[in-house]
Amino acid sequence: MKNDILQALQIVSPIQLEEQMLVRPAHAKLGDFALPCFQFAKVLRKSPVAIAEEIAASVKHPLIQKAEAVNGYVNLFLNREVIATALLQTVLQKSATYGSSNEGNSGVVTIDLSSPNIAKPFSMGHLRSTVIGNSIALLLEKNGYQPVKINYIGDWGTQFGKLLTAYRKWGNEEDVRQAPIETLLKLYIRFHEEAESVPSLNDEGRAAFKALEDGDTDALALWEWFKTESLKEFQRIYDLLGVTFDSYNGEAYYNDKMEPVVQQLEDKGLLVESDGAMVVQLEEDMPPCLIKKSDGATLYATRDLAAATDRKNNYDFVKSIYVVGNEQSLHFTQIKKVLGKMGHEWENDITHVPFGLILQGGKKMSTRKGKIVLLEKVLKEAIGLAQKNIEEKNPALANQSDVAEAVGVGAILFSDLKQHRKHDIEFNLETMLQVEGETGPYAQYANARAHSILRKAGEANTFDVVEVNDYEWETIKLLEQFPLAVKRAANDLDPSIIAKYAVDLAQAFNSFYGNVPVLSDEANLPYRASLVRCVTIVLTESMRLLGMKAPEEM
Repeated sequence: MKNDILQALQIVSPIQLEEQMLVRPAHAKLGDFALPCFQFAKVLRKSPVAIAEEIAASVKHPLIQKAEAVNGYVNLFLNREVIATALLQTVLQKSATYGSSNEGNSGVVTIDLSSPNIAKPFSMGHLRSTVIGNSIALLLEKNGYQPVKINYIGDWGTQFGKLLTAYRKWGNEEDVRQAPIETLLKLYIRFHEEAESVPSLNDEGRAAFKALEDGDTDALALWEWFKTESLKEFQRIYDLLGVTFDSYNGEAYYNDKMEPVVQQLEDKGLLVESDGAMVVQLEEDMPPCLIKKSDGATLYATRDLAAATDRKNNYDFVKSIYVVGNEQSLHFTQIKKVLGKMGHEWENDITHVPFGLILQGGKKMSTRKGKIVLLEKVLKEAIGLAQKNIEEKNPALANQSDVAEAVGVGAILFSDLKQHRKHDIEFNLETMLQVEGETGPYAQYANARAHSILRKAGEANTFDVVEVNDYEWETIKLLEQFPLAVKRAANDLDPSIIAKYAVDLAQAFNSFYGNVPVLSDEANLPYRASLVRCVTIVLTESMRLLGMKAPEEM
């Protein structure tokens, strides 16, 4: 619509207009769009007031009902009926594909997300990478890209030497088989507690990992067992969250792919010695990128360089996205710099998508000290509370367990995604589940209410828009803005744009429903029912892009 308005104005404007020149007034009484003319005064050598009056007097277009010149602005009032008819028909016709584009031209985008460590429970700390990455994948897919979701499992490193040591000292096979993750977590925590008074334990842990690296049969067998049990545990949580992956290639997958990268760095003369370690020197204001420790062991940077190269070779991505916490920003800046020095022109296609922490009582959670909130426990608690609310408020509801799961999980997803990803967020389950305010249940309830209206209204195959009141117009304007919101969210890699949009649309719909008779006004029923159906289409799709389900009854 904005482009159509620009074209209408361009016919009468003496200057080339651009999209950002057209603004939305703060108050509806000032029109639907406004064109400030102050920016043209110098070029046209006229006052903004005179320019606005000339443009307003010349505007004639079926989409524009009237144009008013007010203090140097051209205020545009749109033809509500014409726009409403065209928009509703478009949404009804396109249905779930409304807002889609082919901007990505089928380009592959690899997305590194979730990445929990095996042999440790899936904590709330892993939630953000998982749900932000999943939503970004859905947004990119809607914009015509081919997302490839990679779960870069943490399945290698000194920590596994520590775990092997702990298991051999204090572990019991039967305990692990009965409760694998819980038992392994206790062993991991005990190792660190014991190591505080017996520092030599750390040396044993490092030695155990060296044996694992060297292919020790017993060590590898234990490691494979820990990994298998962990992935089973993780899958239950991914099923609850509705998240799937295209690859589970973890850190261990790149063991045999690092040495070629090190060799390339050597061949290009990029590796230099620093305190016994091998590094790549970067800019003066940036620390060097560590490639090998003094004992010859490779580091995260080596592995990430190998992973980036492998993904480019396998997928030929147009973008490679890493959904990893804020604290890793320097690391990814270094990785890009090193790739550039290696001569890889695609270094700029790599993007770090940082995010803040989930806090509990204002403090960071820590696996090592045992201060951890298990995600599966939180999800089940949320589902249980949602089930209780349903039993109290709508005991006759069919499929109660399915709805409770959709609402409980959706509340947690929405609470995370409505925040800009860079912000730290405080975990509060009761706030997340409220049906009022900016919450997932609020958006879901608005959608369920709309479906309830449609069940009573029946099908409306044709409709005429005779007049559009202010409540309907606010809803229609928001429906029109959905494709732009999707495009912005994908371009900015920011799901919060969609979450905020969903709340705005739900609020506009609730205001419309609360003030306008839908079912009792038979003359306008086909039109208003069509408007309600469009709301359900766009609200459902908005929630899908956040990874949420949208129950039709609650």
